[in-house]
Amino acid sequence: MRKVNLRSVDLNLLVVLEALLDEKQVTKAAERLHMSQPAVSRALQRLRSTFSDPLLVRSTEGYDLSVRATQIIGDLKTLLQSVSHIISEPEFSPKTSKQIVKIAGPDLETALYIPDLLAVMRQEAPEMQVELDSRPADYFEMLSRGDIHFAISGLAPLIAEDQFHRVMLDVTDTALIMGEHHPLASKEITLEEYLSARHGFISITGKGPAIMDDRLREMGKTRNTVLRLSSFMSVADFCEKTDLLFMLPTNLIAKISQGRAVVTKILPPELKGEPLPFYLYWHARDHHDLMHRWIKKSIIRQAGQHSM
Repeated sequence: MRKVNLRSVDLNLLVVLEALLDEKQVTKAAERLHMSQPAVSRALQRLRSTFSDPLLVRSTEGYDLSVRATQIIGDLKTLLQSVSHIISEPEFSPKTSKQIVKIAGPDLETALYIPDLLAVMRQEAPEMQVELDSRPADYFEMLSRGDIHFAISGLAPLIAEDQFHRVMLDVTDTALIMGEHHPLASKEITLEEYLSARHGFISITGKGPAIMDDRLREMGKTRNTVLRLSSFMSVADFCEKTDLLFMLPTNLIAKISQGRAVVTKILPPELKGEPLPFYLYWHARDHHDLMHRWIKKSIIRQAGQHSM
C-alpha cells in the first residue's frame, strides 16, 4: 500500500465523494450538496487523481461504482461519521451517566459541601459515583496531573496559577477552639495570653508552618506550637483532652464542635485578619467538559443554599 501524505489531500473532497458514490450521478450529487454541477465535476476529477481510479464508470444504466469505489464506500462512511462525532458538541445526561467524579480536599471541607452534592446526584444522576480523597496532599498538583476533577481548598496555588479555574463556595471568619476546661475558656483572650498558650495547627500538605506563624513572624512574635495535624477530624478530641487551642475557620468549628465539650473564642484584636474564602478549583483542561459543568453547577448551587 502506497503511503499518502494527508497534507496534500483536500479532506473536504471526501464529503463530495460520499455523495457521488451514493447517487452515482454528478447532477444528483450536486443537488444533494447544494453545489453547482461543474464544481462537482471538477471535484470528481480531483478525486480520480487522488485515488488513481475512475471511481464512477459508465454502464448501460448510466454510471456504476468501480471495484475500488465499492471497496472504500463502507470505510468512507465510517470515517465521515467519526469525524462528525469528533467535531460535534458532546452530550451529557446526568440521568444515564455512569461517570466517576473525583474530588479532593481536607476532610471537613468535603464534609461541608459534598453530602449536598450526593443528595442531588441521588435524584438527578443516580448512576454516577463520587470518589473523595481527603489524604494530606498538594491538591493543585493532583489537578495538574489529572488525578482528580475538582479540589476544595481555602489555599491558592503557589505556582502555575493560570492552569486553574475557581469559584468561591463560602467565606468565613477564623476563631479559636479549645476545651471547656481550658484556663482561657471563660475570658476574653489577650495577645500575650494567646502567645503563651500551647497551640496545635492543621497542615494539609504536611509541610511548612501555619499561616498564623508567618503573620506572627512579621510582627516579631512567636507562639508555642506543640502539635501539627494533617486532619481536622481529631481537633475536638485534642481540645477535650489537652490544654491545646486551635485557630480554625468558624464554619469548620461549627461542624466539629457539635456535641463536644469545647468552646469557641474570638481572636485577640491584633490577630484578626481578612475573612477566609473557600474555593472549588478545577483544571483548565476540564473547563468546557459538560460533566464538569453539571457537577460544578450542582456544588455551587448547594453551597449557596448552605451559606444562606
